[in-house]
Amino acid sequence: MTENIAHLYSAPLTGPQVALAEPATGATLAELRLAAAADVAAAAEAAAAAQAAWAATPFDQRAAVMRRAAELLRERGDTFNRWNVRECGSILPKAEWELNASYEQLHNAAGLIAQPHGHIMPSSVPGRTNLWSRVPIGVVGIIAPWNYPLLLAMRSLAPALALGNAVLLKPALQGSVCGGLLLAELFRDAGLPAGVLSVLPGEADVGDAIVRDAHVGMISFTGSTAVGKRIGELCGGMLKKVALELGGNNAFIVLEDADIEAAASHGAWGAFLHQGQICMQAGRHLVHEAVAAQYAEALARHAKALRVGNPDTETVHLGPLINAQQRAKVGGIVSDTLARGASLLAGGKGEGLFYEATVLGGVTPDMPAFIDEIFGPVAPITAFAGDDALVALVNSSPYGLSAAIHTRDLARGLELAQRLKTGMVHINDQTVNAEFNVPFGGMGASGNGGRFGGPVNAEEFTQSQWVSMVSRPAAYPF
Repeated sequence: MTENIAHLYSAPLTGPQVALAEPATGATLAELRLAAAADVAAAAEAAAAAQAAWAATPFDQRAAVMRRAAELLRERGDTFNRWNVRECGSILPKAEWELNASYEQLHNAAGLIAQPHGHIMPSSVPGRTNLWSRVPIGVVGIIAPWNYPLLLAMRSLAPALALGNAVLLKPALQGSVCGGLLLAELFRDAGLPAGVLSVLPGEADVGDAIVRDAHVGMISFTGSTAVGKRIGELCGGMLKKVALELGGNNAFIVLEDADIEAAASHGAWGAFLHQGQICMQAGRHLVHEAVAAQYAEALARHAKALRVGNPDTETVHLGPLINAQQRAKVGGIVSDTLARGASLLAGGKGEGLFYEATVLGGVTPDMPAFIDEIFGPVAPITAFAGDDALVALVNSSPYGLSAAIHTRDLARGLELAQRLKTGMVHINDQTVNAEFNVPFGGMGASGNGGRFGGPVNAEEFTQSQWVSMVSRPAAYPF
């Protein structure tokens, strides 16, 4: 049954209307009205007009809006979760985790407002006081992806709003309700003033209009490296601040002294959670040659135990891939890799948008499953002989988001971690990790050095200003 979502829009949009389909069944969930370029311009102008008053609102009142939004999010959890499951193919435990993480993000943002946001700096000029502080950027554009639509919108949205900015949010088309329109309603009901947040569903043209709008002073983008590079080019040309969190082809490393059963469990979670559609997915399983066969057998056993199906009507471990394009990409990479000599140890098939948890053995560095970011439930296993060869394999990828190392020797694990060109390394854990008080981000093709989380949010979503003052003007020689 198609749901009426017209009441979720804060303002009428003038773009085309499209059917929002359920990946698991193909059924139409809702008729989604998209934004047009004129809607982006109007929203940006309204945001710029509303932002100054919002920034001038006492910090405790802004914090109260964040806390009220958090409580409303929890109260409306069933609605958010239902849309996340049906709209994005999430299994319910993943949707529930995402909701709880977003709740935590809101409370973290509320606390962030009360922290010091500047310093009194010393001066070499007698009688001068230097005040260095963080001030809002103004209007922030957020372009969020479909895989974790709620959380990956909220991790930028909550601190940006809390710190006194107005926001234009463009959710991914598949994710426009749970990661967009429901958030617009949530913040309206929490007391956010009109104009401070506009949600603008749409395709790439809407994102492009947000990036190019002169009222927008910063872009926060989470998505593919190819699109991120283009956004970075545009923002650079406009001297506009940009935070990019992009793709990954993350190394899951198993040393010869590892607990193989524990490593296989972690490897399965990192590779197959949310059908592998996670930027931190364990995309390359690099295993010491002495234990490669043992690990491959254990990982294949874990993969074969995972049930695939409709997460809205069944209890499953894996739901559908997001769309036919992604399904074709995953199947193509697996087929090409097998044709080049890899072996199929588990999975490798599926019906419709469903695809089984897949394990590939004997993968070499020249095969597509090693080179490409798959973004699907596929675990390629590559054997290595020693630590130097391992480091070379990891760093051969242009991506540098996350990595994991399994070893009983923590000193060796730490030494290896420091040699890897990756923004995050988890020893005796898996690659899909996030703690929201710890800065998160990648290196290389996985980002531009921007970070999300904890104290760095106060830097990412503000700019600095120096104000100096003296009680009496000095006499200058001119």
